[in-house]
Amino acid sequence: MARDRDDGFTRFVVDCGPRLLRTAVLLTGDRHSGEDLVQTALARAYGRWSTVRAADDPLAYVRRVMVNAHLSWLRRLTSTEQVVETVPDREDGADLQALHAQADELRTALLRLPPRMRTAVVLRYSDDLSEEETARLMSCSRSTVNNHVTRGLASLRTLLAADRDRPTPDPATPSRRPA
Repeated sequence: MARDRDDGFTRFVVDCGPRLLRTAVLLTGDRHSGEDLVQTALARAYGRWSTVRAADDPLAYVRRVMVNAHLSWLRRLTSTEQVVETVPDREDGADLQALHAQADELRTALLRLPPRMRTAVVLRYSDDLSEEETARLMSCSRSTVNNHVTRGLASLRTLLAADRDRPTPDPATPSRRPA
């Protein structure tokens, strides 16, 4: 019985999936959102497949489920979105691109640390946990956490300083690769 339901649903998806996707892409204006919408509608239809299959037109039924899901998404979005005339500037006048570059540089340097050292540094400074809480999460002693953090910060300073001292390549100069 379940096998028949699965086979029937699979045939439906193979036969009608492209049409549903085309409709969903047109509704949402985006292929990825359209794929999500089709997946949502098919998941809902699968749960009630015996009812859908018995309907006069299963495609129309699933299409209606898809339209209802889309309208529900739109209602949810419009009730939470607020249109603003201009994007507010940061009050401190900070250069957002430079801040992003610094954060990316730090993430890259963190990835170069050994895993336990990186974990200790992230828990202590990013998550703002105490030595005791970090030790409990890492299943080690406070002195081990302190040791990992001390060595990790020293390594980060070295890595970040080395990255800043490295000359940036001039995009106008072609790179030379050995033949």
